[in-house]
Amino acid sequence: MTRNNSNDPTRRGFLKTCAAGAAALTVGQQTGCTSPAPGFLGPCRPMYASDPRKARITWFQQAGFGLFIHYGLYSQLGRGEWVMYREQIPVAEYVKLKDTFTAPAFDADRIADMTAGAGMKYITITAKHHDGFCLFRTSATDYNSVRSPARRDLIGELAAACRKRNLGLSLYYSYAADWKHPYFMPRTETTPIARPAYKHPEPSYLFRRDEDFRRYIDYVHHQLREILTQYGPLAGIWFDPIAGYYHRPDLYPIEETYALVRSLQPGCLISFKQGANGDEDFVAPERKAAMHGIKNPVAVRAWERNQGKPVEICNTLQASAWGYNREDDGKHKKADEVLRILADARSSRANLLMNTGPLGDGSIHPEDVATLSEVGERLRSQDT
Repeated sequence: MTRNNSNDPTRRGFLKTCAAGAAALTVGQQTGCTSPAPGFLGPCRPMYASDPRKARITWFQQAGFGLFIHYGLYSQLGRGEWVMYREQIPVAEYVKLKDTFTAPAFDADRIADMTAGAGMKYITITAKHHDGFCLFRTSATDYNSVRSPARRDLIGELAAACRKRNLGLSLYYSYAADWKHPYFMPRTETTPIARPAYKHPEPSYLFRRDEDFRRYIDYVHHQLREILTQYGPLAGIWFDPIAGYYHRPDLYPIEETYALVRSLQPGCLISFKQGANGDEDFVAPERKAAMHGIKNPVAVRAWERNQGKPVEICNTLQASAWGYNREDDGKHKKADEVLRILADARSSRANLLMNTGPLGDGSIHPEDVATLSEVGERLRSQDT
């Protein structure tokens, strides 16, 4: 593909646009935006001083290809990231997985090298998935990797590895689902993903009225402050799952949440799948750049407001699951299929965020390592 070729007119236009930002450098400094531009912005760094958000959007539109990582307690079970929900594992039983979480083979430097070698420009990782377990240092809960036997801040390690290689880092945060937090909203016919369908009441769930949900929001905002102040400039925050928001948008102070992110890191891009209120910086549908027949009026309005914004299509190297599923062993996507999906995304002027689900020990699945290595080699050969 010629997208990264210096003779590609799109590439030349990108470099020209980024270089033009140099003229605004002094103006940006006069407005007080004097923090160093993150290295992952590359030629767009001069634009950062005057408009850090525009610099990231321009970079993001040209980045084209990123690595998605779903890793957490569920990885130890090898039955996908929704295992707690689908198998209705009680909270008291599921949280015991923290006691065996050691992540001995999670190697941030190796992951970053693999990402760069595949021609990818950024990484998005599950800082907190729906089960509520956190891979970062947080004072809001002891349900995190630092307080597990691993005793490691995996997000901190990956942030450092990305900085060394000028890779962007985005953090996935499950905003509209948390199966552990006591004050998350209850499961109903219209909000089935809020909680597993337990046969008996879960004693740790304490939500009784809508006002209780504010305790969860305060928890989220506490953690967002930590994420946005502990790991340097981030490329973005990737909220999920949008279906949990669509059916009770009244519970979520989405404008307040977005304002918090932008107050702490003005340039940090925000995504919430197809969109929550239309104030997202890019949309990130799964597998295809479409709404998949969603008719919820909140969803439709957000999607319409987000038209014309950058698009990132996420897909996974496994057959369907995002977190490691051993039933998919031997069935992972090969280089030919990944390159076809990447070409399809580029033809739609969209980025591709291709997911890998590390094994329970934190190592990248050997099939994915081989595929991404071949993808990188073939992309480089096409650019010569």
